[in-house]
Amino acid sequence: MNKDREVPLRIIIRKKRHHEAHHGGAWKVAFADFMTAMFALFLVLWLVNQSSDVRSAIAGYFQDPLGQPGESGSSLMPSEGPEASGMRTMLQQPVDLRRMQLQELGERLRERMEEVPELATLSHNIEIGLIDDGLRIQLLEDSSGVFFATGRSDPKPEGRQLLALLGLELGSLPYQIIIEGFTDARQYARDAQYTNWELSADRANAARRIMLANGLKEPQISQIRGWADRDLRVPSDPYSPRNRRVTITMLDRDPGAPRDSMAGGNLANGGRP
Repeated sequence: MNKDREVPLRIIIRKKRHHEAHHGGAWKVAFADFMTAMFALFLVLWLVNQSSDVRSAIAGYFQDPLGQPGESGSSLMPSEGPEASGMRTMLQQPVDLRRMQLQELGERLRERMEEVPELATLSHNIEIGLIDDGLRIQLLEDSSGVFFATGRSDPKPEGRQLLALLGLELGSLPYQIIIEGFTDARQYARDAQYTNWELSADRANAARRIMLANGLKEPQISQIRGWADRDLRVPSDPYSPRNRRVTITMLDRDPGAPRDSMAGGNLANGGRP
């Protein structure tokens, strides 16, 4: 009876299976690096085919990611909302970035001149302001001949010092400049071969030479103009010494390029161009 109740003993031997070696996630990191490199390549190829204005706008975005009021610094991709509108405006009008740079340059010039005692006393003869074409710097004469002696094209020491400072500061930006000379209506002797035309052009060229020797780059020179007495600052008094001046304009665009109308003002004279 007991033998019938006995349960046979079964021995089960389980063999351990060896799993294949785990390769880890190194391949994922390599693949991610590859995709990043490809994205960077496509981005570079896209930038190469864009205009200089678009490249300037994108460079300005990365220099100032937070942006200015009304502009976006969070994304370059189209989206909805006021920030996207601000970014599109910045890309469509990259000249605004240049004008901000020129405005900062004008303020820096004022500060630099205040640091030089010889130039600080001449602040009423120096006008720096934004106009439609860019940043304009005017060296205004008076009856004593501040920057140039009357009838002479060689700058006085104060004029040389100021022009050297302008060459150093204007050379810090890649934009082109126009240098213009103006005189009053007082004429030389009737039989003189040297007239106000030569004098105005020679003063502009003298300014050019000094600035080039102090930091301005030769490719930045766009035009040299001599106006003689054809563009008077004080039309009501053609003989006023205030009509004698040298004007240096740093352009916020390529010469001859069309531009949208844009309000301009003078940093020194409350908006007077």
